[in-house]
Amino acid sequence: MNSSITKHQKTLSAIIHLSTFSKYFIPFGNFILPLILWTSNKNDSDFVDYNGKQALNFQISILLYSLALGAISVIIALFSAWEFVHFVDIFEHNTHQIDIDLDNIFHLGSGLFFIGIIGSLLLGLLVLDVFCTILATIKAKDGIAYKYPLTINFLK
Repeated sequence: MNSSITKHQKTLSAIIHLSTFSKYFIPFGNFILPLILWTSNKNDSDFVDYNGKQALNFQISILLYSLALGAISVIIALFSAWEFVHFVDIFEHNTHQIDIDLDNIFHLGSGLFFIGIIGSLLLGLLVLDVFCTILATIKAKDGIAYKYPLTINFLK
């Protein structure tokens, strides 16, 4: 990167990182605002281009990790409920009675345990997102190129 990074470029890069927090006010704001700021200024500076790509790649990565964990938790919840409540009896006997088998409560408990672990991982992703975004903002303001952890480089 160019060693002559101007104050404007540092500030703009910091704003790009901070704009990812707009997701708490605007749906998909963590993609929309940084994308607008990055695309309108990426040709002016390599530093702004790098920071814009890093911010967007990190937000896309966090979204994919969250969706994957959410899908896994739904699957675990369905299998746990299927073992605990015999829905098959409903279809076989054509009745509206749901037979709850308390002998299989272990399956429900183990499913809830794994969902709790996934919830903890999702909370960890949230903390990582906030911490790394603040750190990237500080680094960008100081003119230092910051690489987010656990980032898949979609934009190169």
